[in-house]
Amino acid sequence: AAGDAGLLIGARGVQGAAAALVIPQTIGLIRALFDGDERAKALGTIGPVMGLSAVTGPLLGGLLTQSVSWRAAFLVNVPLGLAVLLAARLLREDRAATRPRLDVVGTALAAGGAGLLVYPLIDPAGTNWGLLAAGVAVLVVFGFHQRRAAAPLVEPSLFANRGFPAALAGSLLFFAVMTGLMQVVPMQLQLGLGADVRTAGLTLLPLSAGLAVSSYVAGARLVPKFGARVMFAGLALLTAGILAALAAGVGAYPWALALCGLGMGAFTVPFFTAALDRVRPAETGSAAGLLNAVQQLGGTLGVALLGGLYLGTGKATTALGLGAALAVAAAVAVVPLSSRRGR
Repeated sequence: AAGDAGLLIGARGVQGAAAALVIPQTIGLIRALFDGDERAKALGTIGPVMGLSAVTGPLLGGLLTQSVSWRAAFLVNVPLGLAVLLAARLLREDRAATRPRLDVVGTALAAGGAGLLVYPLIDPAGTNWGLLAAGVAVLVVFGFHQRRAAAPLVEPSLFANRGFPAALAGSLLFFAVMTGLMQVVPMQLQLGLGADVRTAGLTLLPLSAGLAVSSYVAGARLVPKFGARVMFAGLALLTAGILAALAAGVGAYPWALALCGLGMGAFTVPFFTAALDRVRPAETGSAAGLLNAVQQLGGTLGVALLGGLYLGTGKATTALGLGAALAVAAAVAVVPLSSRRGR
């Protein structure tokens, strides 16, 4: 029922904030309920759901917008949300012994710094380097505040082991590639080749299918046997798929994107398993929230970099080349996670 852009943007902000509260709980629950190989299997089970939702969501939204109206893309979330609330009543409630305190100053600094970083990346008027610098400065202040806060949002002990900072760097780079790729391919098909929303969305189905299959196989078979090393096989498949799409063109997109999906699923399961292995139970909430925040920042960065390159050059090859380079950088970043040593 938004009557103007301001109300629509504000409502989307509330929607995003609510999603940010929900998503980290998934990782936190898996960390709390499962250990070792069982944790990998749990992540492997969730992987197909993530893969299907990543493609089904934009596809359904595009179809509703094209056939009904843009309002229908928002309205469909209402019955889905109600169904989730009803299903949540079946879960056993678990309360903390003491109610945690909210770090109001830390929350404000984190939100302000993230906003100052993200907005210049998506601003159609161009990148404002002053705002980016201000965002970095605010986040530096946030870091100092967390070291002194009585109830910090982010547990400083997370950074005592080099594995978790490596996980943050790997998450930033990987999700920049994943989100950027899922932005550039439909963009090229629609803007460059004149495809409609439905055709562009359906092109991503091989990626979703590959992600679903490899997530399950990685969780059930590969990670229990080979451990975190499966991450590198996943990133190799992802890079190979991007390079295949770059070299062979649009005609190769179905199988090249399927290869990318196989790589994504083969990376995410061992990646999150290895990252959570380095987190103590008391750090789970902070770790899950921070991983999710960096994941969202990486997605925004990917859309800005890869999407911006495509719009600036009119060539998908440039954006795909950068995506391949970022995938290689992610492989370098997660090397500390490949050791078997946890916390």
